[in-house]
Amino acid sequence: MHSHIHEQAKQVTTLAAKPSIKHFPTTRYQGSKVRLLDWLWSKLGQLDFHTCLDLFSGTSAVSYLFKVHGKQVTTNDKYKFNGNIAKALIENNNTSLNPSLVDELLVRYPDVEYDHFVTRMFDGIFFLTEENQELDVIAQNIHSSLTGYEKNIALYALFQACLSKRPFNLFHRANLYMRTAEVERSFGNKTTWDRTFRELMTHTISAVNKAVFDNGFEHQVMTRDFTEVTGSYDLIYMDPPYLNAKGKGVDYLDYYHFLEGLTEYRQWQSQVTLKYKHRPYRRDTDNPWNDKKRILQAFDDSISLFPQSIIAISYRNNGVPSLDEIISLIQRHGRTLLTLDDRDYQYVLSTRSSKEVLLITEPAKLNH
Repeated sequence: MHSHIHEQAKQVTTLAAKPSIKHFPTTRYQGSKVRLLDWLWSKLGQLDFHTCLDLFSGTSAVSYLFKVHGKQVTTNDKYKFNGNIAKALIENNNTSLNPSLVDELLVRYPDVEYDHFVTRMFDGIFFLTEENQELDVIAQNIHSSLTGYEKNIALYALFQACLSKRPFNLFHRANLYMRTAEVERSFGNKTTWDRTFRELMTHTISAVNKAVFDNGFEHQVMTRDFTEVTGSYDLIYMDPPYLNAKGKGVDYLDYYHFLEGLTEYRQWQSQVTLKYKHRPYRRDTDNPWNDKKRILQAFDDSISLFPQSIIAISYRNNGVPSLDEIISLIQRHGRTLLTLDDRDYQYVLSTRSSKEVLLITEPAKLNH
């Protein structure tokens, strides 16, 4: 393990003043609930709870909402990159990072043997050659020189920079040409795409420093399959992957495999599938949330894990299973529906308008 990064480059103390969801860093992530936080809190804030579990935490936006409102938060997400986000923003109560650290992360130190995995594996796929070379250096410097929340913040900044430079902010296809083609553009992302990793990471680290705060509790991050989550909580918040009316879902691993790879640079090579152009991770074939035949059972399994907790489910009005199927499932578990509310919501990359639905159920009535 080497560390070329000086301690003074790491330290900075510009922690958030009064906590507010406005401090949550801008995110470019499919399905994020950032724009719905005020509405969600208008319903969730009426409930009596102290400990809560965000079972599919994703960007951690809802976890951050809970933290802002003084709750003790546990997050879970099976993907390591989402666990990393939660460590940087939720579990982390007082660590910040000096934005000038990015300059040191970009240095190719002469006494270090760097692997060139990104440059080799993703040539011409997502980023320009010189950007791939930079990514190799930055990722390896982060893993070898930083630990704890400092490492989580630096990786988070790297994720956001990578997303910013991608058409649609995704890694689901090899489409570098969209950035490089000399064409008239109807959307103004080219200026962001052309920003440097240095500029984008520096910006994100400053945003994270403003977002970090201590609400007086210790928080916990898990990266497990939902069926393996343990512990008891007053409230469970569930925003699981969503299947549309045709039974087609969002495959988060396919969309964000590149970020998952950055969290485990040395293991990345063993996970890649070469038969697809965009070099994704090996398919997650055992994901019931992406299977219209198994998704209702997955809902059933997750509800049955926490009989004593209030459960709040974020959903959409036109998915599989239907809202009616979910409501009857809730009732089968001996639960009463406290709240069923919706609001119009247009999803990124979706041409159909749909309604975001929130279902809140009280703990199961035990049969005597």
